[in-house]
Amino acid sequence: MPHLRITRPTERLAEIVDMYRHGLDLDELGRFHDHDGYDGVMLGRPDLGWHLEFTTHNTLPAGGTPSAEPLLVLYLPNRSRWEAACTRMSAVGFKKVEPENPYWGRAGCTFQDPDGYLVTLQNDTWG
Repeated sequence: MPHLRITRPTERLAEIVDMYRHGLDLDELGRFHDHDGYDGVMLGRPDLGWHLEFTTHNTLPAGGTPSAEPLLVLYLPNRSRWEAACTRMSAVGFKKVEPENPYWGRAGCTFQDPDGYLVTLQNDTWG
């Protein structure tokens, strides 16, 4: 089974790592400093088949989101766990927003981080 790493740059590394770590209840799996000019932090949990990596470069700008549609979607079928996750996201500073695609608003909540990237917590099963 492959393991998925989702990586993206930010100019707010400490803030973004803190928000995603606590908002999505993730562990810090590793970090690196000045690897060819990059610093980074990996977040996830050993029981997941994926993890997030946030990076920053000491001279290159991170840029921004290419459009309003890129989403990180996490499926949380248990209603009480989904509600608790939505509450955590708001509590750590994610801004609740309406998704561009109305499909994601039917059974989910979409949140925006300070860089403009979106996370949708879907109260549904995948598949």
